Amino acid sequence: MATMNRDQITKKTFNDFKNYPYGFARSGDFSIRESELLSKHGSLIAALINGDAEPMSAEEQSMLAVARGEKAAESPIEKAWSKYQARINRPKVGSMYGRSRYTDEAFEVASSDDDDLVVED
Repeated sequence: MATMNRDQITKKTFNDFKNYPYGFARSGDFSIRESELLSKHGSLIAALINGDAEPMSAEEQSMLAVARGEKAAESPIEKAWSKYQARINRPKVGSMYGRSRYTDEAFEVASSDDDDLVVED
């Protein structure tokens, strides 16, 4: 696997096709500004978290601290990344009907012969 240098990482557009198959802008979860920031800076933040790149400025160190949860988000990119992490790590919603699927037996109606309605022509 080829390693990427810092310039390649920063030029690469960040996409999360697993959680946002149509992109951040079309998801409805992010504003236009937030989706642009994630697309532009997301690859660098992901590389910083994974250890593929080292922080070179105070801003990058701050982004890394926010991504690790060590401090609160202050800049717009930090807020967008925190929102992105909150969205992809939210608990999955279960069924409102319980854990298992319905069976045909659950829909059986108790019938009695006394209540049958017979219509004759």
